[in-house]
Amino acid sequence: MSHGADDPKLRAPVPANPPRVVLVEPEIPQNTGNIARLCAATQCPLHLVGPLGFSIDEKAVRRAGLDYWPLVDLHRHVSLAQLRHEHPDARWLLFSGRSSRSYLDAAYRPGDALLFGRESVGLPPELLEEHEERVFAIPTMGAVRSLNLAHAVGIVVYEALRQLGMLTPTFLG
Repeated sequence: MSHGADDPKLRAPVPANPPRVVLVEPEIPQNTGNIARLCAATQCPLHLVGPLGFSIDEKAVRRAGLDYWPLVDLHRHVSLAQLRHEHPDARWLLFSGRSSRSYLDAAYRPGDALLFGRESVGLPPELLEEHEERVFAIPTMGAVRSLNLAHAVGIVVYEALRQLGMLTPTFLG
């Protein structure tokens, strides 16, 4: 059985009020590019907060070959305070290696803001303390310190979509 680029793909309906992916001061352009592709594929808005460790101007995006970039529902925020002001009803769920609660224990709601921190240091400790009851981690089994940011976002986004019933029904399209 051969499979070509034009073969139908498994699809789900476009979700109403999907979770928002929030990257706070991302540092590695490849991670953000992979997360942007995930957001385009799942129709989850991508919010970039604070200074970035790279450029996302049109020239940089074109040079990186990110042909899906126009499909991303992209939002830029100077600060977390601006994000909160612009989306006051979004419940924040924070993801960090500094939690004893699994992302599987989170009860996701439509429109949640899923916050992920910088690759080098994660989310600020004071933010984690302020939202202590909504900080979750992804368990690992080995000696690896942490997961790649793009992988972590993908794991959490698909669990949120699954819990919210946004992956069903599926169809070939």
